[in-house]
Amino acid sequence: MVPESLVIVVSGPGGVGKGTIVDLLVERDPRLWLSRSWTTRERRDGEAADAYIFTDGPSFESRISDGGFLEWTEFLGNYYGTPAPDTSSLSGRDLVLEIELDGARQVKEQHPDAVLIFVLPPSREEQERRLRGRGDPNDKVFARLRKAEMEEPVGMSIADHVVVNDDLSSTVDQMMAIIESERSR
Repeated sequence: MVPESLVIVVSGPGGVGKGTIVDLLVERDPRLWLSRSWTTRERRDGEAADAYIFTDGPSFESRISDGGFLEWTEFLGNYYGTPAPDTSSLSGRDLVLEIELDGARQVKEQHPDAVLIFVLPPSREEQERRLRGRGDPNDKVFARLRKAEMEEPVGMSIADHVVVNDDLSSTVDQMMAIIESERSR
């Protein structure tokens, strides 16, 4: 990691809008650089091809062996991981990671100065609606909702900032204010 770069970790349970929030943050602020996570899960219908680097299990496991991830985890039978950034990609920009709680915990352990923003849904019903809206099958929706109930207390306890995504525009404004505040430290 580049010492002058801020590491911003955006985490939260599935269906809180992490991907949408992060895309808007990066679009709004050219000083932010988003690291694209790898996954072995199938791409959802309608999901952008660059939402993740979609790969297979052997390729992912090879990258694990080579130490090529900042963090990685297995969830619902698939791998997810954040590649170690090429420092030339950052060139003075701040690194944004959009990752699950396991990964956020790993990054905070390795980089205690990383800023963890934990995003919550306004309600469990809204979270379920969002998960269904993006096309998750019933078994995955229920698994993600169960996991959220376990993750939220942990995420809130280790987070530097907690944000409820009840209005996308307000959430992005609030997170930009957090980032600006952290930059001025």
